[in-house]
Parts: sequence; C-alpha cells; structure tokens
Amino acid sequence: MNIQNKVQLITYPDSLGGNLLTLHYCLRKHLSTAIGGVHLLPFYPSSADRGFAPITYAEVDSQFGTWTDVEKIAADFDLTVDFMVNHISRQSPFFQNYLELGDDSEFADMFLSFNKFGPNGISDEDLAKVYTRKPRPPYLEIQRPDGSIERIWCTFDYEQIDLDWNSPLTRSYMRNELIRLARSSAKMIRLDAFAYTTVDIGTDCYFREPAVWELLDWLKDCVAPFDADVLPEVHEHHRYQQKLADHDFWCYDFALPMLVLHSLYHHTGEKLKHWLNICPRKQMTTLDTHDGIGIVDVEDLLTQEEIDSTVKGLYEKGSNAKKIYSGPEYQNLDIYQINCTYYSALNCDDNSYIAARAIQFFAPGIPQIYYVGLLAGENDTDLVELTRNGRDINRHNYGIEEVNQDIQKPVVQRLLRLMEFRSTHRAFDGDLTIGDTPDNQLHLTRTNGQHRASVHIHLKTYECSLTYTDDEGGEQTIVL
Repeated sequence: MNIQNKVQLITYPDSLGGNLLTLHYCLRKHLSTAIGGVHLLPFYPSSADRGFAPITYAEVDSQFGTWTDVEKIAADFDLTVDFMVNHISRQSPFFQNYLELGDDSEFADMFLSFNKFGPNGISDEDLAKVYTRKPRPPYLEIQRPDGSIERIWCTFDYEQIDLDWNSPLTRSYMRNELIRLARSSAKMIRLDAFAYTTVDIGTDCYFREPAVWELLDWLKDCVAPFDADVLPEVHEHHRYQQKLADHDFWCYDFALPMLVLHSLYHHTGEKLKHWLNICPRKQMTTLDTHDGIGIVDVEDLLTQEEIDSTVKGLYEKGSNAKKIYSGPEYQNLDIYQINCTYYSALNCDDNSYIAARAIQFFAPGIPQIYYVGLLAGENDTDLVELTRNGRDINRHNYGIEEVNQDIQKPVVQRLLRLMEFRSTHRAFDGDLTIGDTPDNQLHLTRTNGQHRASVHIHLKTYECSLTYTDDEGGEQTIVL
C-alpha cells in the first residue's frame, strides 16, 4: 500500500499554532517519531462549515499559508486531503454564474435544479423518502435577479450546493480538481459525503447501488495514475463499511468509538470482541474526529438498550456535554452524533483514556487520532457558547505555547509513547488474535512472523500492560 501503517494525526490547518507553517513546526518538534501521516482537514477557500464548503481546490486559503506549506508537510508525513464529492460552495464561480443566468449559464448542468425532474418537480411523498440528517427537506429555494424562485438540491448547509454527478460537465470539472489534488504530494484523497451523490427520485437517494460503485471507481481512477488512493467517508450502519471492504476500498471503523465507550463504561468486552473479529481489515480506525461521536454506526452491534445506556453514560461522564449541544439549537446538522471530546467522554480519567487508545491501536487497520485527542483536550464549552455551534466543543484551537504546555501533561506523554510504539513495532504489520479472557478483561495480540505485541486491559480498573518482542528477540513487559 502507498500509505504507511503508522498512526495518523487529524488536524485543521490552523488548530496547532494558527497556520500551516506553525503546524509543521509542531509536527516536527513533537510528533516526528509518533506519527507517519497527517490528515489535513480542508485548507481551501471556503464559505462555511470550517472548510467543508470549498469555493475552489486550486488554492490554499491565504490565512493558512500556501501550497508550498502543504508540500513541506507532505515531504515529512503521508498526507491525506479532502475532496467534498457531494457539494461545492454556494459562493463558487460555477454556482454564482448559474444563480445569475439560470439555464443560460454554461455551468447550469452541474447542479440539481428541480426542473430536471419534470414540470412538477418532486412530490412531497418522494421528498419524504430522502435520507437526511437534518430537520429540513433536501433543497434550497433560490431567487433569481428576475424574481423567479427555483428549488436546488441541497443536502447539508445552505452554503453547500449539491453537484449532479450524472452531468458530463460536473465530471469534467471535478476530474481536473481531483487530478490537481493527486498531483500534489497527497497519498490519499478522503471522499467526504460521497454516499449522498446518488440522487434517484422515489428512493432514499443514499448509497444507491450500483451507481455508487461506478462513481467510486471513477473517482479512484482519477487519482490512481499519481499513486494516490481514495478513502470513502460514510457515517451509517456498519454494513456500509463492510460493502466498501468487499469492493476493496479503504473504509472507516466508525463503530469503534461507541463500542469502546460501552466496554469501558460497563466493564464488558463481549460486543467489542465480536466486532474486532468481523470488522474490515483495510480500514482507518478512529475514536474522535472533527465531527461528533457517531451513534448509528453501532446499530445491531449493540442493542438499543446498550446504546441508550452508553449515551447516558457519555453525558454523565462528559458532564458539561449538554444534549442541546448536539441538537439543531447549536447548528448540529447531524442528529445522529454526540458532540463531546473523547477524553471528556471518559470522565478525564487518564487510565481509562490510555486503555481506549490501546484498544484502538491494536484493532485492525491504521489508527487516526484527532488533534484534540492527541492533547487529551476537554470539552470547550466556552467556544460553543461563543459560536453557538455544538461541534466546536471538540474544535479548540491551540496556540504554540499551549501546545508546548499540554504536550507535557502526563497522560499525553503516556499516549505519545504508545503512539511511537504503534508506529514502529513490526508486529502491527501482522494479524490480530483475541485472547480468551473473562468478560471484564481484554487480551489483544498482533503477530507478524517472529514479531509479537500483546496488550492486556482490565475493563474495570483500566490497568493496561504491554508485552512485546524486542530487537534482540527477547520479551519485554511494561505498564502503560
């Protein structure tokens, strides 16, 4: 594979130090041996959603830096960048031209006007079938200069206008953007919100087969000549990740965060062990991301009662994570996620947090750690109240001095040692074996030939011990 099997960091371009230059400084100073890759969240000019409403992919937002800064980071770490498959900014020149000229615009075919669906548009009955995660229908009403009103397909924020992927014009322009990204030093292109691209009136318009596979193959073909790969992003029932794996695509393990919380809250490893046995192997594992902690991802892996009790525990332990922060009152479009940092979700208990990371690092796949999680960040309720955006509880921006200070916290130093071990020990290129233990314990072993690493976790006391083969063939045991 093109990407190293080492820990990756997820970060915004301005979250560690304020811009790309200082981010690179922090990465080199503190993480050079702990990580092998960086998922750099959108750094393009954007009109909303902290970068996820791109105006263009041809530029780096000047407040963050330049393409040279991006390339400098890519020279030291495997780089993952974002491509928003589902939409483009309302402020993009394409949509602005269409907004002004309507059907006379050369870009009109790129967008999903309801006029494309016949003289009567789309019935309320068919609109009600569409899968959305927000309390509104999937369209935007626009008013043209002549005063006429038109409905445009719009799944997410009103600044994020959906693209029509059945249009050759859309494919022509987006191919160029993908090639541009792949020609940079990016090793992987994350395909954000791709499951919402298959608009098929009369259905839920979500991950429609076989159309979704044709599009994914097309997207992958655009970047493959430049030795880049694609990482489709989908937050839903775990069967979608299994489908991606069956088609040999990378996928995410978005079920792991809730399963780990359930195991540590209720001191049982039964459901977690089951998932670790059946989950895809070609995957990225996460506990925390720039979004919330997903709930729908564990349906059928946990019972509804277990999900409810885990959610209840999450609010109790992350005591200042109010339910309202994950609702529409605080601009949360995705009602199936809970906004909370992972460290706060574990009651800011250092041992519990290290146990959670140990589980993640031994699980199949390549582990990603979010920058707030790297620094064991707690819920930033002051920022939430300032911005009225619930997701900002887990989006604190750290200045350089704050990074230098928080990196010294004992729990962060423990985490860094574990990250370095995960990124360097050769056992993790091998297979996972789950030991036969009492329900309140977990024993995970990774084996690659003569190289072996095992972690034993007590799910009630959160004690963790690590046993591994050293360079001389001996065996070492340490307490994490």
